Amino acid sequence: MSKVNRRKAIKNLSLGIGAIGFGSTVMAQSVSESISNSFQDDLKGNINHSVCRWCYQNIPLEEFAKKSKAIGIKAIDLLKPEEWKIVIEQGLSCSLATDTFASITNGFNDPKNHSELQIKYQNLISQASNSGINQVIVFSGNRNGISEEKGLENCAKGLDPLVKHAEKNGVTLIMELLNSKVDHKDYQCDLTPWGVLLVDKIGSTSFKLLYDVYHMQIMEGDIIATINKYKDYIAHYHTGGVPGRHEINHTQELNYPAIMKAIVANGFTGYVAQEFIPTYEDSLEALKEGIMICDV
Repeated sequence: MSKVNRRKAIKNLSLGIGAIGFGSTVMAQSVSESISNSFQDDLKGNINHSVCRWCYQNIPLEEFAKKSKAIGIKAIDLLKPEEWKIVIEQGLSCSLATDTFASITNGFNDPKNHSELQIKYQNLISQASNSGINQVIVFSGNRNGISEEKGLENCAKGLDPLVKHAEKNGVTLIMELLNSKVDHKDYQCDLTPWGVLLVDKIGSTSFKLLYDVYHMQIMEGDIIATINKYKDYIAHYHTGGVPGRHEINHTQELNYPAIMKAIVANGFTGYVAQEFIPTYEDSLEALKEGIMICDV
């Protein structure tokens, strides 16, 4: 859809005549202040809505937190320690903590990274716990010739002391499943079964997976069957439209209402974070649309 057509679409949505959905209609609403203030009251409460900060970097964090709360979002993902207080003061939580040292490419599958990562992550886990934040993200790293078996062994060894520290501090470390086909070439934790093997190898409730629907649709598909099978291994979800990682509406191939219903049916009580890159002229309108689509 062209930018001009998107403007027309947003205008229609604000007049209450836009319709977006899969099978059933998901009505879009205006982002006027009055509707935003009451929007959260209309949510069903079955999904704990979150959003990834990096997709909205053009909006100052305090403003973004206020507007996110107004549309029923409870937490913000992927915040660094200096950002936590800002969102907490606005009545939100940090649903997933990170810091500048957390590297997708240089992770726990390579022993040469262990010492530095263990020191820095131990401090981050302690900081998160002291701030009431109970999830911290970790990454496998790129293969760089490391076999699947060796990568599992290395990750388990490098993460073991941190998982023990996390257990003592009431924090869960979650490793993100990312695609190695489009966005993160050579990333090792790129299939759900590999991540599941790592969770089993570590053997602690303080280590689980971040299931990113966008990434896993690209890598393996079969989304609902997979999350049903491995529901006990998943602590967190991310969204994103396929292809392109944009809005999760009818312009892409995934049936997000059906996916969300499966997540709810599995008894999931964690966060579902929107992680698509908005293309609408009003990025918060896109975010609100995503919340509506996922609110089942």
